[in-house]
Amino acid sequence: MSEPPAERLYNLLPALYRRRDRAQGEPLRALLLVLEEQLQALEEDIAGLYENWFIETCAEWVVPYIGDLLRVRGLDSAAAAGGFSQRAYVANTLAYRRRKGTAAVLEQLARDTTAWPARAVEFFELLTATQHVNHVRPGKGGTVSLHNANRLGLLGSPFESTAHTADVRHIDNGRGRYDIPHVGLFLWRLGAYPLAQVTARAVAGPPGRYTFSPLGISAPLFNVPRTEAEITQLAAEENVPAPLRRRPLYDELEAWRQALVDGRTPRAVYFDPERPVLQVFVQATPGAALEAIPSEELLICNLSDPPPPAPPPTDWRRPPVSKSYVPSAGGAPVARPIRVAVDPVTGRLAFPAGTAPSRVEVSYAYGFPGDLGGGPYDRRRSVEAALAREVTWQLGVMHDAPAGQNQIVTTLSEAVRRWNEQPPGTTGVITIMDSRTYTEGLTGAGLPPTIVRVPQGSLLLIVAASWPAEGPPEGIGPPVRRSGRLAPTGLRPHLLGDIAVEGTAPSQAPEPGTLVLDGLLIEGRLTVRAGNLGGLRLSHCTLVPGAGGLTVEAGAGPGQQNERLVVSLDRALSGPLVVAGTVRALQLRESIVDGAGALAIDAPAVAVQRSTVLGESRMRELDAGNSLFAGTVRVARRQSGCVRFCYLPPGSLAPRRYRCQPVTEAAALRVRPQFTSVRYGQPGYCQLAPTCPPEIRRGAEDEGEMGVYNLVQQEARLGLLRTALQEYLRVGLEAGIFFVT
Repeated sequence: MSEPPAERLYNLLPALYRRRDRAQGEPLRALLLVLEEQLQALEEDIAGLYENWFIETCAEWVVPYIGDLLRVRGLDSAAAAGGFSQRAYVANTLAYRRRKGTAAVLEQLARDTTAWPARAVEFFELLTATQHVNHVRPGKGGTVSLHNANRLGLLGSPFESTAHTADVRHIDNGRGRYDIPHVGLFLWRLGAYPLAQVTARAVAGPPGRYTFSPLGISAPLFNVPRTEAEITQLAAEENVPAPLRRRPLYDELEAWRQALVDGRTPRAVYFDPERPVLQVFVQATPGAALEAIPSEELLICNLSDPPPPAPPPTDWRRPPVSKSYVPSAGGAPVARPIRVAVDPVTGRLAFPAGTAPSRVEVSYAYGFPGDLGGGPYDRRRSVEAALAREVTWQLGVMHDAPAGQNQIVTTLSEAVRRWNEQPPGTTGVITIMDSRTYTEGLTGAGLPPTIVRVPQGSLLLIVAASWPAEGPPEGIGPPVRRSGRLAPTGLRPHLLGDIAVEGTAPSQAPEPGTLVLDGLLIEGRLTVRAGNLGGLRLSHCTLVPGAGGLTVEAGAGPGQQNERLVVSLDRALSGPLVVAGTVRALQLRESIVDGAGALAIDAPAVAVQRSTVLGESRMRELDAGNSLFAGTVRVARRQSGCVRFCYLPPGSLAPRRYRCQPVTEAAALRVRPQFTSVRYGQPGYCQLAPTCPPEIRRGAEDEGEMGVYNLVQQEARLGLLRTALQEYLRVGLEAGIFFVT
């Protein structure tokens, strides 16, 4: 067995001195352990110096220095602090310069400087032109073909191939497009977030109808981008996180079924067996095995409702049970089964009439502007910050828990019941290990009554994460899951029901308990009952607007007023926040609070940083910065606190302001926030629209946008791209930047 690293110096001593040291209580060993710590720090620093020689392994702060050696211009420290790296821009500099001026380099340049998928379009290729008979270019300069539905669906998109007449307006201001010197750079700002085996939501009415969203929302499905093979390859539709279209998916599945009838190997792009863009799983009857429906048994169709004046139908279109195909070599038609119809535009699916599975699960990807709210992205930093002390108790929750073990249960209620049996001072973790829906109410109304209780000195973390199993110590026995080992990525469980929390610490307790929720999608209201809770932190969670929010209650007696409670929302998304006046503080950081046009915040002392609030706000004290309040703000104590670099609607009563918008009453008519969507569940939710005034888009203290999506540093990314274009754009050309999503 190898010796522990902390014992290296001590074990270099002769055995005689070690025996004498043990006889005297090991003071020499304690001294050498201190020296060993410094030696390890020195070795790590030396190793880091070697890694900092290379752009692939260097620390992020070294990237601008390596870029300076290559004379890379425009590196922005603010952009690097916004969560995306400029490493690729520096690493590919030599490759850019070898191919300077080509469309492939401009596309890769846009991708590396903004960290958004991009496509470069040379618009002179799309100009109408009369061709010479000695140099015929098929597909160039043609009129619109009404027979090609796929090309018609791409009109106006970055992938269109239809010819246009010349447009002489400048492209750098976003007005003109189709001209000889014009190059367009199309950017996809929304990311695709893949989810595996999510519980599909049944729609009210005739059975057999579901939505991909567990919330029952009709929202488009997104493509998970395929990686481009080479730097010289221009992005295709399957290489970007765009909303899925019906036509290419329909054509691919039709060609797939025809290939199976002909005995050929199907060509797969979106439905690659290793990585399909969407999947449907069904359980025919209760207790049966969950079965994945093969791609060739899916039908892509339109399941949307008819436009308004027509009344909504009582049922959606239902797929046929089979489709017939004639083999290319001739012969009788061959029927291929159809088990489910999918509409990727509305995010709906329907089974044939008379078919109602016992259970339906789906795998798909949704679009969102950033790592915010409950989502399957990597949340290791927030979990590590929550677990600053050693975990002493941990339990897993999984819908299909393996048999013969006691570390995983099948319901959240059972996990909470076991937690409530733990003594005060316990650091516990409840790990939800899949992305399914848990229909449970933790309000104390069920049998047995279940409510989350946090005693004195305890910390409970309820987190969406995998709990990896390790082999037994001696290689004998079942795998072991060790407390504190978490992988908080790839999962987003859905909790359908209200949750109640109660702090049970005595009124004079030095350290009331703390509850942390991380990575959860909660369709219900979270209520803190009257008691003594020390902390409530919602990190990367969603309390669905319109269906949920947060309420903190306070009792009349001592120790029942939650007077020491600090409520924190960190990159969270919530409905209305109603906090009792006895609570110590409410803190919002990079979060969204949606009051759905009504009251959004009703709380005492509030601190808001880089957040967006939709709805009115009432509070006793306010300290805010770089935030966007879309509703009227009314603060009782305006002599304390400060509002810096924020947007406040006219008529708001707030503390002293510093560089806030609008500056004057006349400017208020023009300077107001404009969003892509304010409806939760839509891909561009709370994203500032391109038409939003620059006073808001560049009004934060770092010259970024006000509000929650300051975290993506959009203006810094675009500034870096515009600076880079000055070096790599060919002389005589103009470049325009367009947002696709």
